[in-house]
This record gives sequence, structure tokens and C-alpha cells, in this order.
Amino acid sequence: MSTKEIQEKIVDNMRRWQRIENASVSSTGKVIEKTENSIVRLIMEIIQRDSQMHYRVQELIADSLTTKTISLDPEELVDVWDMIEKHIEIEKKTVELAKEALEALKGKKMVVQEYLLQYLLEDENKHNHVLESLATIKKGMYPYG
Repeated sequence: MSTKEIQEKIVDNMRRWQRIENASVSSTGKVIEKTENSIVRLIMEIIQRDSQMHYRVQELIADSLTTKTISLDPEELVDVWDMIEKHIEIEKKTVELAKEALEALKGKKMVVQEYLLQYLLEDENKHNHVLESLATIKKGMYPYG
């Protein structure tokens, strides 16, 4: 398969995936309209916002293969890196707080609170992973790594 064919395949995949994300936004919206349950509504809102963000990421991937180049200027990254490192520390604190709260609830049969705290912990861990991956990209850049 040629590079052009691979790019076309990925763009097609992103467009099909975007249609699914749009369906997810619509589906979660219907659930939100149908229920007053605060937990169900909250989870549907989380999924809805994630789907909207996924759509944006898929759009950037497709655009990067069709109309615009994605660039990450090492100097630009260096300019904001101190702020990113401070944010990494903030994210680490949120993980610690989530773990503390989950530990306090252990064995207390507070399943809704545990469920929501587990979600928060996983999401904060995801943020850390994304930022650590950005650090890996930065380290690979010469001479700024």
C-alpha cells in the first residue's frame, strides 16, 4: 500500500469515526433529556463531551493528512514547558487526592461515590499519560530535548 493510499484510508477512517462520535453525542443527549437521575445525566454529559473532543482530534488527524501540516516547533514548546511542568505537578496532586478518597471509602459500601472517584482517578491518570507523552516528544527534539 502506498503512502497516499494509507493516508486516504486513515482520512476515511477518521470521517467514519466522526459520524459515530456524532451519533454518540445525539444518543447521550436523548438519555439526558429522558432522565432526571443526576448520576446517569452526569455520565452521559461526560461521554458527550469526550465524544465532542474525539471529533476534534479526528478532524486534526484528517486535516493533517489532507490540508494542513501539523508542526511542533521546539522553541515554541520550550517557551511553555515550565508551565506544562507545573501543570504536571497539579495533575499528580489530583491523582493523590483521588487515591486518598478511594482508600477512605474502601469497604464502606458507598458504591456511587467509589464509581465516580474511580472515574476521576482514571481521567486524571489519562491527563498524566498525555502530558508524559508530550514530554517524550520534547525529549526527542534536538537541541531542545
